[in-house]
Amino acid sequence: MALTDPPFRPVPPAASALLREAGAPPRLGAHLRLVHDVAFSLTAWLETACPAAPFDRDAVLFGAATHDIGKVRHVEELSEPGTRHEPAGEQMLLTAGVEPRLARFAGTHGRWHSERAGLEDHLVSLADKVWKGKRQEDLEQLVVERIALLNGQAPWEAFLALDDELTTLAAGADGRLAFQNAYRIGV
Repeated sequence: MALTDPPFRPVPPAASALLREAGAPPRLGAHLRLVHDVAFSLTAWLETACPAAPFDRDAVLFGAATHDIGKVRHVEELSEPGTRHEPAGEQMLLTAGVEPRLARFAGTHGRWHSERAGLEDHLVSLADKVWKGKRQEDLEQLVVERIALLNGQAPWEAFLALDDELTTLAAGADGRLAFQNAYRIGV
């Protein structure tokens, strides 16, 4: 199953239950699982690289595992660009009783310059890009600035550290894309 088959980490149980309840198509489940897996590695790295970073790792992991849940209502956005799933997903999560601090990731993962977006949102957004090998310079710069500030280091030092981690994570993109594409888009 897309949410549990090896070799990637399964999504958190609460996220899995929400996705099953919502009737998430297999391709969506696979995608969310892959973004969650990358977020797991990214947050583990950040805890070591920037121990002063005040972020909620569990919130990031939940956000990564549910950020695209709105694609249940906008299935066409599984294969075509679109943003209608973002507010729909946040509303779905809120209606399901998810705390606003966790539901927000569905609405912020594509809007990292939003006033609502903080470090946790940026981490979900980064994971959602780098899982497929994509690099997003302006998003990465936001994280670099935060790491540099928290670590009391020059931005170039923070950039080099983050760049190394994202390069390592991006290297697994082909395998992740193959995993996702093995699952059908429809229910």
